[in-house]
Amino acid sequence: MSNAVLEIGKKAAAAKSSIANAGSAEKDRALRLIAEALIRDTDKILAANEKDVNAAKENGMSSALIDRLSLTKDRIKAIADAVLEIISLPDPVGRVVSGSTRPNGIRITKVSVPLGVIAVIYEARPNVTADAAALCLKSGNAVILRGGKEAFNSNMEIVNSMRSALSQTSISPDCIQFIEDTSRESATALMRLNGYVDVLIPRGGSGLIKSVIENSTVPVIETGTGNCHVYVDKSADIDMATEIVFNAKTSRPSVCNAAEKLLIHKDIAQTALPKICEKLKEKNVEIRADESALKLIPDAKPATDEDWDTEYLDYIIAVKAVNDIDEAIKHINTHGTKHSEAIVTESFAAAEKFCAEVDAAAVYVNASTRFTDGGEFGFGAEIGISTQKLHARGPVGLPELTSYKYVVRGEGQIR
Repeated sequence: MSNAVLEIGKKAAAAKSSIANAGSAEKDRALRLIAEALIRDTDKILAANEKDVNAAKENGMSSALIDRLSLTKDRIKAIADAVLEIISLPDPVGRVVSGSTRPNGIRITKVSVPLGVIAVIYEARPNVTADAAALCLKSGNAVILRGGKEAFNSNMEIVNSMRSALSQTSISPDCIQFIEDTSRESATALMRLNGYVDVLIPRGGSGLIKSVIENSTVPVIETGTGNCHVYVDKSADIDMATEIVFNAKTSRPSVCNAAEKLLIHKDIAQTALPKICEKLKEKNVEIRADESALKLIPDAKPATDEDWDTEYLDYIIAVKAVNDIDEAIKHINTHGTKHSEAIVTESFAAAEKFCAEVDAAAVYVNASTRFTDGGEFGFGAEIGISTQKLHARGPVGLPELTSYKYVVRGEGQIR
Protein backbone atom coordinates (compact mmCIF):
# COMPACT_ATOMS: atom_id res chain seq x y z
CA MET A 1 0.00 0.00 0.00
CA SER A 2 1.17 3.54 -0.77
CA ASN A 3 2.65 5.10 2.36
CA ALA A 4 1.37 8.53 1.27
CA VAL A 5 -2.20 7.26 0.97
CA LEU A 6 -1.91 5.47 4.30
CA GLU A 7 -0.76 8.68 6.00
CA ILE A 8 -3.69 10.55 4.45
CA GLY A 9 -6.04 7.89 5.80
CA LYS A 10 -4.55 8.27 9.27
CA LYS A 11 -4.92 12.06 9.19
CA ALA A 12 -8.55 11.84 8.10
CA ALA A 13 -9.37 9.25 10.75
CA ALA A 14 -7.69 11.36 13.44
CA ALA A 15 -9.61 14.47 12.35
CA LYS A 16 -13.06 12.93 11.96
CA SER A 17 -14.06 13.55 15.58
CA SER A 18 -13.44 17.27 14.95
CA ILE A 19 -16.23 17.42 12.42
CA ALA A 20 -18.43 14.68 13.92
CA ASN A 21 -18.71 16.63 17.18
CA ALA A 22 -19.11 20.06 15.59
CA GLY A 23 -22.50 21.65 16.07
CA SER A 24 -24.76 22.72 13.22
CA ALA A 25 -23.84 26.38 13.64
CA GLU A 26 -20.11 25.72 13.37
CA LYS A 27 -20.54 23.45 10.34
CA ASP A 28 -22.66 26.06 8.62
CA ARG A 29 -20.11 28.76 9.46
CA ALA A 30 -17.38 26.60 7.91
CA LEU A 31 -19.43 26.15 4.74
CA ARG A 32 -20.05 29.88 4.49
CA LEU A 33 -16.30 30.54 4.81
CA ILE A 34 -15.61 27.91 2.13
CA ALA A 35 -18.01 29.61 -0.29
CA GLU A 36 -16.36 32.96 0.40
CA ALA A 37 -12.91 31.46 -0.13
CA LEU A 38 -13.90 29.99 -3.51
CA ILE A 39 -15.07 33.41 -4.71
CA ARG A 40 -11.98 35.11 -3.26
CA ASP A 41 -9.67 32.63 -5.01
CA THR A 42 -11.51 32.61 -8.35
CA ASP A 43 -8.54 33.91 -10.32
CA LYS A 44 -6.21 31.26 -8.87
CA ILE A 45 -8.72 28.51 -9.61
CA LEU A 46 -9.26 29.74 -13.18
CA ALA A 47 -5.51 29.89 -13.82
CA ALA A 48 -5.14 26.32 -12.59
CA ASN A 49 -8.13 25.20 -14.65
CA GLU A 50 -6.65 26.75 -17.79
CA LYS A 51 -3.64 24.46 -17.40
CA ASP A 52 -5.92 21.44 -17.14
CA VAL A 53 -8.07 22.43 -20.13
CA ASN A 54 -5.04 23.13 -22.34
CA ALA A 55 -3.55 19.75 -21.44
CA ALA A 56 -6.89 18.05 -22.16
CA LYS A 57 -7.09 19.63 -25.61
CA GLU A 58 -3.52 18.56 -26.39
CA ASN A 59 -4.41 15.02 -25.36
CA GLY A 60 -7.45 14.93 -27.65
CA MET A 61 -10.17 14.88 -24.99
CA SER A 62 -13.69 15.06 -26.46
CA SER A 63 -15.52 18.38 -26.46
CA ALA A 64 -18.19 16.97 -24.12
CA LEU A 65 -15.59 15.98 -21.52
CA ILE A 66 -13.74 19.28 -21.88
CA ASP A 67 -17.04 20.98 -21.09
CA ARG A 68 -17.25 18.97 -17.86
CA LEU A 69 -13.67 19.97 -17.00
CA SER A 70 -13.90 23.66 -17.83
CA LEU A 71 -14.52 26.37 -15.23
CA THR A 72 -15.58 29.99 -15.68
CA LYS A 73 -16.30 32.76 -13.19
CA ASP A 74 -19.98 31.92 -13.44
CA ARG A 75 -19.32 28.22 -12.84
CA ILE A 76 -17.16 28.95 -9.80
CA LYS A 77 -19.90 31.20 -8.46
CA ALA A 78 -22.36 28.36 -9.06
CA ILE A 79 -20.08 26.02 -7.10
CA ALA A 80 -19.92 28.53 -4.23
CA ASP A 81 -23.70 29.00 -4.39
CA ALA A 82 -24.14 25.21 -4.19
CA VAL A 83 -22.07 25.21 -0.99
CA LEU A 84 -24.26 27.99 0.44
CA GLU A 85 -27.40 26.04 -0.46
CA ILE A 86 -26.19 23.14 1.68
CA ILE A 87 -26.27 25.47 4.70
CA SER A 88 -30.04 25.80 4.32
CA LEU A 89 -30.54 22.03 4.40
CA PRO A 90 -31.43 20.31 7.68
CA ASP A 91 -28.49 18.88 9.63
CA PRO A 92 -28.79 15.11 9.14
CA VAL A 93 -26.79 14.29 12.28
CA GLY A 94 -28.57 13.62 15.58
CA ARG A 95 -31.99 13.02 14.05
CA VAL A 96 -34.18 10.68 16.07
CA VAL A 97 -35.16 8.12 13.44
CA SER A 98 -37.40 6.13 15.77
CA GLY A 99 -37.92 5.40 19.43
CA SER A 100 -39.75 2.97 21.68
CA THR A 101 -40.07 1.91 25.29
CA ARG A 102 -39.85 -1.79 26.09
CA PRO A 103 -42.11 -3.52 28.64
CA ASN A 104 -39.20 -3.59 31.09
CA GLY A 105 -38.90 0.21 30.95
CA ILE A 106 -35.80 0.41 28.75
CA ARG A 107 -36.04 3.28 26.26
CA ILE A 108 -34.49 2.65 22.82
CA THR A 109 -33.80 5.51 20.44
CA LYS A 110 -32.43 5.17 16.92
CA VAL A 111 -30.25 8.24 16.17
CA SER A 112 -28.48 9.28 12.96
CA VAL A 113 -24.68 9.57 13.15
CA PRO A 114 -21.92 10.36 10.61
CA LEU A 115 -20.40 7.52 8.61
CA GLY A 116 -16.90 8.66 9.62
CA VAL A 117 -14.40 8.97 6.76
CA ILE A 118 -15.79 9.04 3.24
CA ALA A 119 -13.44 8.59 0.28
CA VAL A 120 -14.47 9.86 -3.14
CA ILE A 121 -12.75 8.79 -6.37
CA TYR A 122 -13.83 10.86 -9.36
CA GLU A 123 -12.76 11.99 -12.80
CA ALA A 124 -12.66 15.26 -14.77
CA ARG A 125 -15.25 17.34 -12.90
CA PRO A 126 -13.62 19.84 -10.52
CA ASN A 127 -17.00 20.93 -9.14
CA VAL A 128 -17.19 17.50 -7.48
CA THR A 129 -14.24 18.52 -5.28
CA ALA A 130 -16.24 21.26 -3.58
CA ASP A 131 -19.61 19.49 -3.73
CA ALA A 132 -18.31 16.30 -2.11
CA ALA A 133 -16.35 18.09 0.60
CA ALA A 134 -19.26 20.37 1.51
CA LEU A 135 -21.74 17.50 1.72
CA CYS A 136 -19.36 15.43 3.84
CA LEU A 137 -18.74 18.33 6.22
CA LYS A 138 -22.44 19.11 6.64
CA SER A 139 -23.09 15.43 7.43
CA GLY A 140 -20.26 15.35 9.98
CA ASN A 141 -17.81 13.30 7.93
CA ALA A 142 -14.15 13.72 7.07
CA VAL A 143 -13.44 13.28 3.36
CA ILE A 144 -10.57 11.96 1.26
CA LEU A 145 -10.68 13.27 -2.32
CA ARG A 146 -8.93 11.51 -5.16
CA GLY A 147 -9.66 13.26 -8.46
CA GLY A 148 -8.42 12.39 -11.93
CA LYS A 149 -5.23 13.69 -13.46
CA GLU A 150 -7.23 15.73 -16.01
CA ALA A 151 -8.43 18.13 -13.30
CA PHE A 152 -5.44 17.92 -10.95
CA ASN A 153 -4.48 21.61 -10.90
CA SER A 154 -8.10 22.76 -10.55
CA ASN A 155 -8.79 20.31 -7.75
CA MET A 156 -5.64 21.30 -5.86
CA GLU A 157 -6.57 24.99 -5.85
CA ILE A 158 -10.14 24.26 -4.76
CA VAL A 159 -8.88 22.08 -1.90
CA ASN A 160 -6.41 24.76 -0.84
CA SER A 161 -9.24 27.29 -0.65
CA MET A 162 -11.45 24.98 1.39
CA ARG A 163 -8.71 24.00 3.84
CA SER A 164 -7.77 27.64 4.36
CA ALA A 165 -11.39 28.36 5.21
CA LEU A 166 -11.49 25.55 7.79
CA SER A 167 -8.38 26.94 9.47
CA GLN A 168 -10.59 29.83 10.63
CA THR A 169 -12.93 27.47 12.49
CA SER A 170 -12.75 24.88 15.27
CA ILE A 171 -12.95 22.16 12.61
CA SER A 172 -9.60 20.66 11.63
CA PRO A 173 -8.51 21.34 8.03
CA ASP A 174 -7.44 17.68 8.01
CA CYS A 175 -11.13 16.81 7.64
CA ILE A 176 -10.50 17.52 3.94
CA GLN A 177 -7.73 15.36 2.51
CA PHE A 178 -6.55 15.37 -1.11
CA ILE A 179 -4.49 12.64 -2.77
CA GLU A 180 -2.04 14.32 -5.10
CA ASP A 181 -0.88 11.05 -6.67
CA THR A 182 -3.18 10.39 -9.65
CA SER A 183 -1.71 6.99 -10.51
CA ARG A 184 -3.78 3.81 -10.58
CA GLU A 185 -1.76 2.60 -7.60
CA SER A 186 -2.99 5.44 -5.39
CA ALA A 187 -6.60 4.68 -6.31
CA THR A 188 -6.11 0.98 -5.50
CA ALA A 189 -4.48 1.86 -2.18
CA LEU A 190 -7.47 4.03 -1.27
CA MET A 191 -9.86 1.23 -2.17
CA ARG A 192 -8.12 -0.98 0.40
CA LEU A 193 -7.75 1.50 3.24
CA ASN A 194 -9.67 -0.63 5.70
CA GLY A 195 -9.66 0.71 9.22
CA TYR A 196 -9.43 4.31 8.02
CA VAL A 197 -12.07 4.67 5.27
CA ASP A 198 -15.66 3.83 6.24
CA VAL A 199 -17.20 4.07 2.77
CA LEU A 200 -15.95 4.74 -0.75
CA ILE A 201 -17.99 6.56 -3.40
CA PRO A 202 -16.80 6.43 -7.03
CA ARG A 203 -18.04 9.08 -9.47
CA GLY A 204 -17.19 8.65 -13.11
CA GLY A 205 -17.47 6.42 -16.15
CA SER A 206 -18.08 2.70 -16.34
CA GLY A 207 -14.36 1.88 -16.26
CA LEU A 208 -13.84 3.64 -12.94
CA ILE A 209 -16.99 2.14 -11.40
CA LYS A 210 -16.01 -1.37 -12.53
CA SER A 211 -12.49 -0.98 -11.15
CA VAL A 212 -13.75 0.15 -7.75
CA ILE A 213 -16.30 -2.64 -7.47
CA GLU A 214 -13.74 -5.29 -8.40
CA ASN A 215 -10.84 -3.99 -6.28
CA SER A 216 -12.29 -2.31 -3.21
CA THR A 217 -12.18 -4.03 0.17
CA VAL A 218 -13.96 -1.12 1.90
CA PRO A 219 -17.74 -0.68 1.53
CA VAL A 220 -18.78 1.03 -1.72
CA ILE A 221 -21.79 3.11 -2.72
CA GLU A 222 -21.96 2.48 -6.46
CA THR A 223 -22.86 5.64 -8.38
CA GLY A 224 -22.67 7.21 -11.76
CA THR A 225 -22.92 4.91 -14.75
CA GLY A 226 -26.07 5.80 -16.65
CA ASN A 227 -27.03 3.74 -19.69
CA CYS A 228 -30.48 5.37 -19.65
CA HIS A 229 -33.36 4.61 -22.03
CA VAL A 230 -36.44 6.41 -23.29
CA TYR A 231 -39.16 4.02 -24.50
CA VAL A 232 -41.76 5.54 -26.82
CA ASP A 233 -44.88 3.42 -26.48
CA LYS A 234 -47.42 2.87 -29.28
CA SER A 235 -49.89 5.30 -27.63
CA ALA A 236 -47.34 8.08 -27.13
CA ASP A 237 -47.99 11.70 -28.04
CA ILE A 238 -45.38 12.07 -30.80
CA ASP A 239 -44.72 15.78 -30.19
CA MET A 240 -44.20 15.10 -26.49
CA ALA A 241 -41.94 12.12 -27.24
CA THR A 242 -39.84 14.22 -29.60
CA GLU A 243 -39.24 16.93 -27.02
CA ILE A 244 -38.51 14.45 -24.22
CA VAL A 245 -35.97 12.47 -26.26
CA PHE A 246 -34.32 15.68 -27.49
CA ASN A 247 -33.99 17.07 -23.97
CA ALA A 248 -32.88 13.78 -22.42
CA LYS A 249 -30.16 13.32 -25.03
CA THR A 250 -28.92 16.82 -25.82
CA SER A 251 -29.46 19.19 -22.89
CA ARG A 252 -26.19 17.95 -21.40
CA PRO A 253 -24.99 14.70 -22.96
CA SER A 254 -21.93 14.31 -20.72
CA VAL A 255 -23.88 13.59 -17.53
CA CYS A 256 -25.09 10.27 -16.14
CA ASN A 257 -28.82 11.04 -16.40
CA ALA A 258 -28.67 11.77 -20.14
CA ALA A 259 -30.48 9.29 -22.39
CA GLU A 260 -28.23 6.96 -24.34
CA LYS A 261 -30.85 4.71 -25.96
CA LEU A 262 -34.19 5.18 -27.68
CA LEU A 263 -36.61 2.25 -27.82
CA ILE A 264 -39.70 2.72 -29.96
CA HIS A 265 -42.79 0.56 -30.47
CA LYS A 266 -42.93 -0.77 -34.02
CA ASP A 267 -46.54 0.40 -34.46
CA ILE A 268 -45.56 4.07 -34.03
CA ALA A 269 -42.02 3.93 -35.38
CA GLN A 270 -42.83 4.79 -38.97
CA THR A 271 -44.52 8.03 -37.92
CA ALA A 272 -42.55 9.02 -34.85
CA LEU A 273 -38.98 7.95 -35.56
CA PRO A 274 -38.27 10.25 -38.55
CA LYS A 275 -39.62 13.23 -36.60
CA ILE A 276 -37.57 12.43 -33.48
CA CYS A 277 -34.40 11.89 -35.49
CA GLU A 278 -34.92 15.09 -37.46
CA LYS A 279 -35.09 16.95 -34.15
CA LEU A 280 -31.91 15.25 -32.90
CA LYS A 281 -30.10 16.42 -36.04
CA GLU A 282 -30.43 19.99 -34.74
CA LYS A 283 -27.62 19.08 -32.33
CA ASN A 284 -25.84 16.79 -34.84
CA VAL A 285 -26.58 13.70 -32.80
CA GLU A 286 -25.10 10.55 -34.34
CA ILE A 287 -27.78 7.87 -34.61
CA ARG A 288 -26.99 4.17 -34.49
CA ALA A 289 -29.94 1.96 -35.32
CA ASP A 290 -30.89 -1.71 -35.27
CA GLU A 291 -32.00 -3.40 -38.49
CA SER A 292 -35.69 -2.45 -38.18
CA ALA A 293 -35.05 1.19 -37.25
CA LEU A 294 -32.40 1.52 -39.94
CA LYS A 295 -35.08 1.08 -42.60
CA LEU A 296 -36.78 4.24 -41.34
CA ILE A 297 -33.62 6.33 -40.84
CA PRO A 298 -31.32 5.25 -43.69
CA ASP A 299 -28.65 7.85 -42.88
CA ALA A 300 -28.10 6.25 -39.45
CA LYS A 301 -25.20 3.93 -38.71
CA PRO A 302 -25.86 0.25 -37.99
CA ALA A 303 -25.81 -0.45 -34.25
CA THR A 304 -23.57 -3.22 -32.93
CA ASP A 305 -24.14 -5.52 -29.95
CA GLU A 306 -21.67 -3.38 -28.00
CA ASP A 307 -23.78 -0.25 -28.51
CA TRP A 308 -26.61 -1.51 -26.31
CA ASP A 309 -24.30 -1.61 -23.26
CA THR A 310 -22.39 1.62 -23.92
CA GLU A 311 -22.72 4.86 -21.98
CA TYR A 312 -21.66 7.37 -24.66
CA LEU A 313 -21.61 10.64 -22.66
CA ASP A 314 -21.64 12.31 -26.07
CA TYR A 315 -23.96 13.33 -28.92
CA ILE A 316 -24.67 9.71 -29.84
CA ILE A 317 -27.83 7.65 -29.38
CA ALA A 318 -28.69 4.07 -30.30
CA VAL A 319 -32.21 3.31 -31.53
CA LYS A 320 -34.12 0.03 -31.45
CA ALA A 321 -37.62 -0.80 -32.67
CA VAL A 322 -39.41 -3.23 -30.33
CA ASN A 323 -42.50 -5.37 -30.81
CA ASP A 324 -44.18 -4.42 -27.52
CA ILE A 325 -43.66 -3.05 -24.04
CA ASP A 326 -42.52 -6.44 -22.73
CA GLU A 327 -39.62 -6.45 -25.18
CA ALA A 328 -38.75 -2.89 -24.15
CA ILE A 329 -38.73 -3.76 -20.46
CA LYS A 330 -36.67 -6.89 -21.06
CA HIS A 331 -34.13 -4.90 -23.09
CA ILE A 332 -33.85 -2.22 -20.39
CA ASN A 333 -33.44 -4.72 -17.57
CA THR A 334 -30.80 -6.57 -19.59
CA HIS A 335 -28.73 -3.62 -20.80
CA GLY A 336 -29.56 -0.76 -18.42
CA THR A 337 -27.45 0.26 -15.44
CA LYS A 338 -30.38 0.71 -13.01
CA HIS A 339 -30.08 4.48 -13.16
CA SER A 340 -32.98 6.32 -14.90
CA GLU A 341 -35.51 4.94 -17.39
CA ALA A 342 -38.45 6.67 -19.06
CA ILE A 343 -41.63 5.75 -20.90
CA VAL A 344 -43.65 8.10 -23.08
CA THR A 345 -47.23 6.85 -23.26
CA GLU A 346 -50.88 7.86 -23.05
CA SER A 347 -51.77 4.45 -21.62
CA PHE A 348 -52.20 4.27 -17.85
CA ALA A 349 -51.79 0.48 -17.93
CA ALA A 350 -48.53 0.72 -19.89
CA ALA A 351 -47.19 3.37 -17.52
CA GLU A 352 -48.03 1.28 -14.45
CA LYS A 353 -46.49 -1.85 -15.98
CA PHE A 354 -43.31 0.04 -16.87
CA CYS A 355 -42.95 1.52 -13.37
CA ALA A 356 -43.59 -1.84 -11.70
CA GLU A 357 -41.29 -3.98 -13.84
CA VAL A 358 -38.32 -1.78 -14.78
CA ASP A 359 -35.45 -2.21 -12.32
CA ALA A 360 -33.94 1.28 -11.86
CA ALA A 361 -33.34 3.89 -9.19
CA ALA A 362 -35.70 6.27 -11.01
CA VAL A 363 -38.47 5.52 -13.50
CA TYR A 364 -40.24 8.28 -15.42
CA VAL A 365 -43.62 8.55 -17.11
CA ASN A 366 -43.82 11.30 -19.76
CA ALA A 367 -40.78 13.21 -18.49
CA SER A 368 -37.08 13.50 -19.29
CA THR A 369 -34.50 11.38 -17.47
CA ARG A 370 -32.54 14.58 -16.85
CA PHE A 371 -34.48 15.20 -13.63
CA THR A 372 -32.59 12.52 -11.68
CA ASP A 373 -30.77 14.94 -9.42
CA GLY A 374 -30.89 15.78 -5.73
CA GLY A 375 -31.82 19.39 -6.35
CA GLU A 376 -34.50 18.56 -8.92
CA PHE A 377 -36.01 15.99 -6.54
CA GLY A 378 -36.17 18.61 -3.80
CA PHE A 379 -33.55 16.85 -1.65
CA GLY A 380 -30.89 19.55 -2.04
CA ALA A 381 -27.34 18.79 -3.11
CA GLU A 382 -26.19 15.21 -3.73
CA ILE A 383 -22.85 13.49 -4.06
CA GLY A 384 -23.97 11.18 -6.86
CA ILE A 385 -26.75 8.88 -8.04
CA SER A 386 -26.63 5.44 -6.46
CA THR A 387 -27.54 2.58 -8.79
CA GLN A 388 -27.38 -0.07 -6.08
CA LYS A 389 -30.00 -1.14 -3.54
CA LEU A 390 -28.23 -1.39 -0.19
CA HIS A 391 -28.10 1.69 2.08
CA ALA A 392 -28.73 4.28 -0.64
CA ARG A 393 -30.53 4.35 -4.00
CA GLY A 394 -31.00 7.28 -6.34
CA PRO A 395 -29.67 10.74 -5.36
CA VAL A 396 -27.21 10.36 -2.46
CA GLY A 397 -27.82 13.43 -0.31
CA LEU A 398 -27.11 14.34 3.29
CA PRO A 399 -29.31 11.66 4.95
CA GLU A 400 -27.58 8.94 2.90
CA LEU A 401 -24.19 10.13 4.20
CA THR A 402 -25.15 9.11 7.72
CA SER A 403 -25.64 5.82 9.51
CA TYR A 404 -27.32 5.36 12.88
CA LYS A 405 -26.76 4.05 16.37
CA TYR A 406 -29.16 2.78 19.02
CA VAL A 407 -29.10 4.73 22.27
CA VAL A 408 -30.49 2.57 25.09
CA ARG A 409 -31.46 4.18 28.40
CA GLY A 410 -32.42 2.29 31.51
CA GLU A 411 -32.73 2.55 35.28
CA GLY A 412 -30.70 -0.43 36.38
CA GLN A 413 -32.41 -3.11 34.30
CA ILE A 414 -30.46 -6.36 33.86
CA ARG A 415 -31.18 -9.41 31.77
